[in-house]
Amino acid sequence: MSHSAVSQVAVSFHVSSDLTSFKRSVFKAQSISFQGTSCAPFSNLSSRQMSKRLRDQHKICMSVQQANVPKVSVTPLGLEDAKEPPLHLYKQKEPYIGTIVSVERLVGNKAPGEVCHIVIDHGGNVPYWEGQSYGLIPPGENPKKPGAPHNVRLYSIASTRYGDYFDGKTASLCVRRALYYDPETGKEDPSKKGICSNFLCDAKPGDKVQITGPSGKIMLLPEDNPNATHIMIATGTGIAPFRGYLRRMFMESVPTYKFGGLAWLFLGVANSDSLLYDEEFKTYLKDYPDHFRYNTALSREQKNKDGGKMYVQDKIQEYSDQIFKLLDDGAHIYFCGLKGMMPGIQDTLKKVAEQRGESWDEKLSQLKKKKQWHVEVY
Repeated sequence: MSHSAVSQVAVSFHVSSDLTSFKRSVFKAQSISFQGTSCAPFSNLSSRQMSKRLRDQHKICMSVQQANVPKVSVTPLGLEDAKEPPLHLYKQKEPYIGTIVSVERLVGNKAPGEVCHIVIDHGGNVPYWEGQSYGLIPPGENPKKPGAPHNVRLYSIASTRYGDYFDGKTASLCVRRALYYDPETGKEDPSKKGICSNFLCDAKPGDKVQITGPSGKIMLLPEDNPNATHIMIATGTGIAPFRGYLRRMFMESVPTYKFGGLAWLFLGVANSDSLLYDEEFKTYLKDYPDHFRYNTALSREQKNKDGGKMYVQDKIQEYSDQIFKLLDDGAHIYFCGLKGMMPGIQDTLKKVAEQRGESWDEKLSQLKKKKQWHVEVY
Protein backbone atom coordinates (compact mmCIF):
# COMPACT_ATOMS: atom_id res chain seq x y z
CA MET A 1 0.00 0.00 0.00
CA SER A 2 1.48 3.35 -1.02
CA HIS A 3 2.23 6.13 1.46
CA SER A 4 -0.21 8.41 -0.36
CA ALA A 5 -2.98 5.83 -0.02
CA VAL A 6 -2.37 5.49 3.70
CA SER A 7 -2.37 9.25 4.18
CA GLN A 8 -5.91 9.45 2.78
CA VAL A 9 -7.23 7.63 5.84
CA ALA A 10 -7.91 9.83 8.86
CA VAL A 11 -7.50 7.87 12.08
CA SER A 12 -9.08 9.03 15.33
CA PHE A 13 -7.95 7.86 18.76
CA HIS A 14 -10.33 8.21 21.66
CA VAL A 15 -9.01 7.35 25.11
CA SER A 16 -11.75 7.90 27.64
CA SER A 17 -10.81 8.56 31.23
CA ASP A 18 -13.57 6.37 32.57
CA LEU A 19 -12.85 2.79 31.49
CA THR A 20 -9.94 4.03 29.43
CA SER A 21 -11.23 1.92 26.59
CA PHE A 22 -9.43 2.36 23.35
CA LYS A 23 -11.57 2.96 20.30
CA ARG A 24 -10.51 3.44 16.72
CA SER A 25 -12.50 4.81 13.84
CA VAL A 26 -11.56 5.37 10.21
CA PHE A 27 -13.58 8.10 8.55
CA LYS A 28 -13.72 10.58 5.67
CA ALA A 29 -11.73 8.11 3.58
CA GLN A 30 -11.19 8.76 -0.10
CA SER A 31 -10.92 5.80 -2.45
CA ILE A 32 -8.07 3.60 -1.14
CA SER A 33 -5.88 1.74 -3.59
CA PHE A 34 -4.41 -1.58 -2.43
CA GLN A 35 -2.60 -4.10 -4.65
CA GLY A 36 -4.04 -2.47 -7.74
CA THR A 37 -7.65 -2.59 -6.52
CA SER A 38 -9.74 0.38 -5.44
CA CYS A 39 -11.72 0.27 -2.20
CA ALA A 40 -14.21 3.16 -2.11
CA PRO A 41 -15.88 4.28 1.15
CA PHE A 42 -19.24 2.55 1.45
CA SER A 43 -21.06 5.79 2.26
CA ASN A 44 -20.57 6.96 -1.37
CA LEU A 45 -22.22 3.86 -2.86
CA SER A 46 -25.79 2.82 -3.56
CA SER A 47 -27.09 -0.16 -1.58
CA ARG A 48 -26.70 -2.45 -4.63
CA GLN A 49 -23.16 -1.23 -5.24
CA MET A 50 -22.42 -1.56 -1.53
CA SER A 51 -23.53 -5.21 -1.47
CA LYS A 52 -21.39 -5.99 -4.49
CA ARG A 53 -18.37 -4.25 -2.96
CA LEU A 54 -18.89 -6.14 0.30
CA ARG A 55 -18.95 -9.43 -1.59
CA ASP A 56 -16.14 -8.71 -4.01
CA GLN A 57 -13.72 -6.68 -1.94
CA HIS A 58 -14.30 -7.61 1.72
CA LYS A 59 -10.97 -9.42 1.91
CA ILE A 60 -9.07 -6.56 0.39
CA CYS A 61 -10.59 -3.94 2.71
CA MET A 62 -9.82 -6.13 5.70
CA SER A 63 -6.24 -6.43 4.51
CA VAL A 64 -6.01 -2.64 4.37
CA GLN A 65 -7.31 -2.42 7.93
CA GLN A 66 -5.02 -5.09 9.31
CA ALA A 67 -1.99 -3.68 7.51
CA ASN A 68 -2.51 -0.33 9.20
CA VAL A 69 -3.64 -0.98 12.76
CA PRO A 70 -2.70 2.24 14.56
CA LYS A 71 -0.79 2.11 17.81
CA VAL A 72 -0.37 4.77 20.49
CA SER A 73 2.93 6.56 21.02
CA VAL A 74 4.22 6.34 24.59
CA THR A 75 6.63 8.39 26.68
CA PRO A 76 9.14 8.51 28.22
CA LEU A 77 10.91 5.76 26.28
CA GLY A 78 13.63 5.88 28.92
CA LEU A 79 11.38 3.48 30.86
CA GLU A 80 12.70 0.79 28.50
CA ASP A 81 16.34 1.36 29.51
CA ALA A 82 16.43 -0.38 32.90
CA LYS A 83 17.92 -3.88 32.82
CA GLU A 84 16.25 -4.96 36.06
CA PRO A 85 12.69 -4.31 37.28
CA PRO A 86 12.22 -1.61 39.92
CA LEU A 87 11.67 -3.17 43.35
CA HIS A 88 10.61 -1.80 46.75
CA LEU A 89 11.28 1.86 45.97
CA TYR A 90 8.90 2.80 48.79
CA LYS A 91 8.42 0.94 52.08
CA GLN A 92 5.58 0.88 54.60
CA LYS A 93 7.32 3.35 56.92
CA GLU A 94 7.79 5.88 54.13
CA PRO A 95 5.16 5.30 51.43
CA TYR A 96 4.76 7.46 48.36
CA ILE A 97 1.66 9.66 48.41
CA GLY A 98 -0.20 9.25 45.12
CA THR A 99 -3.41 10.87 43.92
CA ILE A 100 -6.59 9.20 42.71
CA VAL A 101 -7.33 10.24 39.11
CA SER A 102 -10.52 8.26 38.52
CA VAL A 103 -12.65 5.42 39.87
CA GLU A 104 -15.04 3.72 37.45
CA ARG A 105 -17.30 0.70 37.83
CA LEU A 106 -16.26 -2.01 35.38
CA VAL A 107 -19.17 -4.44 35.61
CA GLY A 108 -22.83 -4.38 34.65
CA ASN A 109 -25.85 -4.38 36.96
CA LYS A 110 -26.27 -8.17 36.86
CA ALA A 111 -22.74 -8.88 38.05
CA PRO A 112 -22.52 -10.36 41.56
CA GLY A 113 -20.37 -7.81 43.33
CA GLU A 114 -18.67 -4.63 42.21
CA VAL A 115 -15.32 -4.29 40.43
CA CYS A 116 -13.72 -0.89 39.85
CA HIS A 117 -10.96 0.38 37.57
CA ILE A 118 -8.86 2.83 39.56
CA VAL A 119 -6.26 5.15 38.03
CA ILE A 120 -3.61 6.54 40.40
CA ASP A 121 -1.19 9.36 39.59
CA HIS A 122 2.32 8.58 40.87
CA GLY A 123 3.98 11.42 38.99
CA GLY A 124 6.51 9.05 37.43
CA ASN A 125 8.03 8.47 40.88
CA VAL A 126 6.95 4.84 41.39
CA PRO A 127 7.85 3.17 38.08
CA TYR A 128 6.98 -0.49 37.55
CA TRP A 129 7.01 -3.22 34.92
CA GLU A 130 4.08 -5.20 33.56
CA GLY A 131 3.14 -8.01 35.97
CA GLN A 132 4.26 -6.21 39.15
CA SER A 133 2.13 -5.15 42.12
CA TYR A 134 1.68 -2.04 44.22
CA GLY A 135 1.19 -2.15 47.97
CA LEU A 136 -1.49 0.21 49.27
CA ILE A 137 -2.08 1.37 52.83
CA PRO A 138 -5.64 2.47 53.58
CA PRO A 139 -6.07 5.52 55.84
CA GLY A 140 -6.78 5.08 59.52
CA GLU A 141 -5.23 2.93 62.23
CA ASN A 142 -4.93 -0.80 62.53
CA PRO A 143 -7.65 -2.04 64.96
CA LYS A 144 -5.35 -4.85 66.05
CA LYS A 145 -2.46 -2.42 66.73
CA PRO A 146 -3.88 0.86 68.04
CA GLY A 147 -1.82 3.84 66.90
CA ALA A 148 -0.21 1.88 64.04
CA PRO A 149 -1.23 2.17 60.37
CA HIS A 150 -3.10 -0.56 58.53
CA ASN A 151 -1.13 -3.37 56.96
CA VAL A 152 -0.13 -3.14 53.30
CA ARG A 153 -2.51 -4.71 50.77
CA LEU A 154 -1.05 -5.91 47.47
CA TYR A 155 -2.81 -5.26 44.14
CA SER A 156 -1.63 -6.42 40.73
CA ILE A 157 -1.17 -3.48 38.38
CA ALA A 158 -3.59 -3.46 35.44
CA SER A 159 -1.68 -1.10 33.15
CA THR A 160 1.64 -1.03 31.33
CA ARG A 161 4.56 0.97 32.67
CA TYR A 162 3.23 3.92 30.66
CA GLY A 163 -0.16 3.91 32.39
CA ASP A 164 -3.57 4.57 30.88
CA TYR A 165 -2.49 8.02 29.69
CA PHE A 166 0.66 6.70 27.99
CA ASP A 167 2.91 9.22 29.80
CA GLY A 168 4.52 7.02 32.49
CA LYS A 169 2.83 8.90 35.33
CA THR A 170 -0.13 6.69 36.31
CA ALA A 171 -0.86 3.13 37.37
CA SER A 172 -4.23 1.38 37.17
CA LEU A 173 -5.71 -1.19 39.53
CA CYS A 174 -8.62 -3.61 39.08
CA VAL A 175 -10.29 -3.88 42.51
CA ARG A 176 -13.25 -5.94 43.68
CA ARG A 177 -15.15 -4.39 46.56
CA ALA A 178 -14.92 -6.91 49.41
CA LEU A 179 -18.15 -7.21 51.41
CA TYR A 180 -19.07 -9.72 54.10
CA TYR A 181 -22.53 -11.30 54.39
CA ASP A 182 -23.57 -13.18 57.51
CA PRO A 183 -24.18 -16.81 56.44
CA GLU A 184 -27.12 -17.17 58.85
CA THR A 185 -29.00 -13.94 58.20
CA GLY A 186 -27.75 -13.24 54.68
CA LYS A 187 -27.32 -9.60 55.66
CA GLU A 188 -24.22 -7.54 55.05
CA ASP A 189 -21.99 -6.91 58.06
CA PRO A 190 -20.23 -3.55 57.45
CA SER A 191 -17.83 -4.17 60.32
CA LYS A 192 -16.22 -7.00 58.36
CA LYS A 193 -15.96 -5.40 54.92
CA GLY A 194 -12.59 -5.12 53.18
CA ILE A 195 -11.00 -1.92 54.45
CA CYS A 196 -8.69 -1.19 51.53
CA SER A 197 -10.94 -2.33 48.67
CA ASN A 198 -13.85 -0.25 49.96
CA PHE A 199 -11.59 2.76 50.47
CA LEU A 200 -10.40 2.48 46.86
CA CYS A 201 -13.84 1.86 45.34
CA ASP A 202 -15.29 4.81 47.29
CA ALA A 203 -12.38 7.15 46.52
CA LYS A 204 -12.89 10.39 44.59
CA PRO A 205 -10.55 12.14 42.15
CA GLY A 206 -8.00 14.13 44.15
CA ASP A 207 -8.02 11.78 47.15
CA LYS A 208 -4.58 10.75 48.38
CA VAL A 209 -3.36 7.17 48.58
CA GLN A 210 -0.27 5.67 50.24
CA ILE A 211 1.77 3.47 47.87
CA THR A 212 4.56 0.99 48.59
CA GLY A 213 6.56 -1.10 46.15
CA PRO A 214 6.53 -1.99 43.38
CA SER A 215 7.01 -5.68 44.11
CA GLY A 216 7.04 -9.01 42.34
CA LYS A 217 9.14 -10.80 39.71
CA ILE A 218 7.11 -13.98 39.19
CA MET A 219 4.64 -12.46 36.72
CA LEU A 220 7.04 -10.30 34.73
CA LEU A 221 6.42 -10.56 31.00
CA PRO A 222 9.47 -12.27 29.41
CA GLU A 223 10.49 -10.18 26.41
CA ASP A 224 13.68 -11.89 25.27
CA ASN A 225 11.66 -13.60 22.51
CA PRO A 226 9.04 -11.29 20.94
CA ASN A 227 7.61 -14.25 19.00
CA ALA A 228 6.90 -16.39 22.07
CA THR A 229 3.50 -17.82 23.00
CA HIS A 230 1.86 -16.60 26.21
CA ILE A 231 -1.13 -18.51 27.66
CA MET A 232 -2.90 -16.41 30.31
CA ILE A 233 -5.50 -17.86 32.68
CA ALA A 234 -7.40 -15.46 34.94
CA THR A 235 -10.38 -15.49 37.25
CA GLY A 236 -12.04 -12.17 38.08
CA THR A 237 -9.64 -9.38 39.02
CA GLY A 238 -6.77 -11.75 38.24
CA ILE A 239 -7.13 -10.24 34.77
CA ALA A 240 -5.08 -7.22 35.95
CA PRO A 241 -1.55 -8.20 34.87
CA PHE A 242 -2.81 -9.63 31.58
CA ARG A 243 -4.48 -6.36 30.65
CA GLY A 244 -1.04 -4.78 31.05
CA TYR A 245 0.62 -7.45 28.89
CA LEU A 246 -1.95 -7.11 26.12
CA ARG A 247 -1.82 -3.31 26.00
CA ARG A 248 1.96 -3.57 25.63
CA MET A 249 1.63 -6.19 22.90
CA PHE A 250 -1.20 -4.70 20.87
CA MET A 251 -1.98 -1.10 21.84
CA GLU A 252 1.29 0.71 22.44
CA SER A 253 4.01 1.62 19.97
CA VAL A 254 7.20 0.61 21.79
CA PRO A 255 10.19 0.75 19.39
CA THR A 256 12.14 -1.91 21.28
CA TYR A 257 9.24 -4.36 21.67
CA LYS A 258 7.47 -5.62 18.56
CA PHE A 259 5.26 -8.55 19.55
CA GLY A 260 4.88 -11.16 16.82
CA GLY A 261 3.93 -14.23 18.84
CA LEU A 262 0.64 -15.60 20.16
CA ALA A 263 -1.24 -14.34 23.24
CA TRP A 264 -4.08 -16.61 24.38
CA LEU A 265 -6.33 -15.36 27.17
CA PHE A 266 -8.77 -17.43 29.23
CA LEU A 267 -11.01 -15.41 31.58
CA GLY A 268 -13.38 -16.96 34.10
CA VAL A 269 -16.18 -14.85 35.61
CA ALA A 270 -19.77 -15.38 36.77
CA ASN A 271 -21.73 -13.96 33.82
CA SER A 272 -21.58 -11.61 30.83
CA ASP A 273 -22.06 -8.55 33.05
CA SER A 274 -18.95 -9.57 35.01
CA LEU A 275 -16.58 -9.54 32.02
CA LEU A 276 -13.66 -7.16 32.57
CA TYR A 277 -12.03 -5.07 29.81
CA ASP A 278 -14.03 -7.09 27.29
CA GLU A 279 -14.18 -4.27 24.74
CA GLU A 280 -10.41 -3.89 24.72
CA PHE A 281 -9.87 -7.62 24.25
CA LYS A 282 -12.39 -7.87 21.43
CA THR A 283 -10.63 -4.99 19.66
CA TYR A 284 -7.36 -6.94 19.75
CA LEU A 285 -9.19 -10.01 18.49
CA LYS A 286 -10.49 -8.04 15.50
CA ASP A 287 -7.21 -6.28 14.74
CA TYR A 288 -4.75 -9.13 15.45
CA PRO A 289 -6.59 -12.40 14.69
CA ASP A 290 -3.32 -14.24 14.00
CA HIS A 291 -1.74 -13.18 17.28
CA PHE A 292 -4.54 -13.16 19.87
CA ARG A 293 -7.09 -15.69 21.09
CA TYR A 294 -9.72 -14.98 23.73
CA ASN A 295 -11.94 -17.50 25.54
CA THR A 296 -14.33 -16.84 28.42
CA ALA A 297 -15.87 -19.19 30.98
CA LEU A 298 -19.15 -17.84 32.39
CA SER A 299 -20.04 -20.08 35.35
CA ARG A 300 -23.65 -18.88 35.69
CA GLU A 301 -24.47 -18.82 31.98
CA GLN A 302 -22.55 -21.67 30.35
CA LYS A 303 -22.44 -25.43 30.89
CA ASN A 304 -19.41 -27.67 30.58
CA LYS A 305 -19.47 -30.92 28.60
CA ASP A 306 -20.82 -32.78 31.65
CA GLY A 307 -23.70 -30.35 32.14
CA GLY A 308 -22.16 -28.61 35.16
CA LYS A 309 -21.11 -25.00 35.53
CA MET A 310 -18.45 -23.77 33.12
CA TYR A 311 -15.26 -22.84 34.95
CA VAL A 312 -11.94 -21.79 33.53
CA GLN A 313 -10.48 -25.29 34.02
CA ASP A 314 -13.25 -26.66 31.78
CA LYS A 315 -12.08 -24.31 29.01
CA ILE A 316 -8.52 -25.49 29.58
CA GLN A 317 -9.65 -29.10 29.20
CA GLU A 318 -11.55 -28.19 26.04
CA TYR A 319 -8.36 -26.88 24.42
CA SER A 320 -5.94 -29.17 26.28
CA ASP A 321 -4.33 -30.75 23.20
CA GLN A 322 -3.43 -27.34 21.77
CA ILE A 323 -2.27 -26.03 25.15
CA PHE A 324 -0.02 -29.01 25.84
CA LYS A 325 1.51 -28.81 22.36
CA LEU A 326 2.24 -25.10 22.85
CA LEU A 327 3.82 -25.83 26.25
CA ASP A 328 5.98 -28.53 24.65
CA ASP A 329 7.09 -25.89 22.14
CA GLY A 330 8.16 -23.48 24.89
CA ALA A 331 5.03 -21.43 25.63
CA HIS A 332 4.78 -19.49 28.89
CA ILE A 333 1.66 -20.14 30.98
CA TYR A 334 0.36 -17.71 33.63
CA PHE A 335 -2.30 -18.04 36.32
CA CYS A 336 -3.69 -15.12 38.28
CA GLY A 337 -6.73 -14.92 40.55
CA LEU A 338 -8.18 -16.38 43.72
CA LYS A 339 -6.15 -19.12 45.38
CA GLY A 340 -9.14 -21.45 45.07
CA MET A 341 -8.77 -21.55 41.29
CA MET A 342 -5.56 -23.59 41.31
CA PRO A 343 -6.63 -27.00 42.71
CA GLY A 344 -9.29 -27.45 40.02
CA ILE A 345 -6.87 -26.32 37.29
CA GLN A 346 -4.09 -28.58 38.58
CA ASP A 347 -6.48 -31.55 38.70
CA THR A 348 -7.55 -30.88 35.12
CA LEU A 349 -3.97 -30.59 33.86
CA LYS A 350 -2.99 -33.77 35.70
CA LYS A 351 -5.93 -35.66 34.19
CA VAL A 352 -5.06 -34.44 30.70
CA ALA A 353 -1.40 -35.36 31.15
CA GLU A 354 -2.32 -38.88 32.27
CA GLN A 355 -4.62 -39.30 29.27
CA ARG A 356 -1.64 -38.38 27.10
CA GLY A 357 0.54 -40.94 28.88
CA GLU A 358 2.61 -38.27 30.64
CA SER A 359 3.48 -37.67 34.27
CA TRP A 360 2.07 -34.29 35.30
CA ASP A 361 4.53 -34.00 38.20
CA GLU A 362 7.47 -34.43 35.82
CA LYS A 363 5.98 -32.05 33.27
CA LEU A 364 5.29 -29.40 35.92
CA SER A 365 8.85 -29.77 37.21
CA GLN A 366 10.19 -29.19 33.69
CA LEU A 367 7.95 -26.17 33.12
CA LYS A 368 9.19 -24.60 36.35
CA LYS A 369 12.80 -25.43 35.52
CA LYS A 370 12.49 -23.75 32.12
CA LYS A 371 10.71 -20.76 33.72
CA GLN A 372 7.55 -21.31 31.66
CA TRP A 373 5.25 -21.56 34.72
CA HIS A 374 4.05 -18.33 36.40
CA VAL A 375 1.50 -18.28 39.25
CA GLU A 376 0.17 -15.41 41.36
CA VAL A 377 -2.86 -16.20 43.51
CA TYR A 378 -4.32 -14.50 46.58
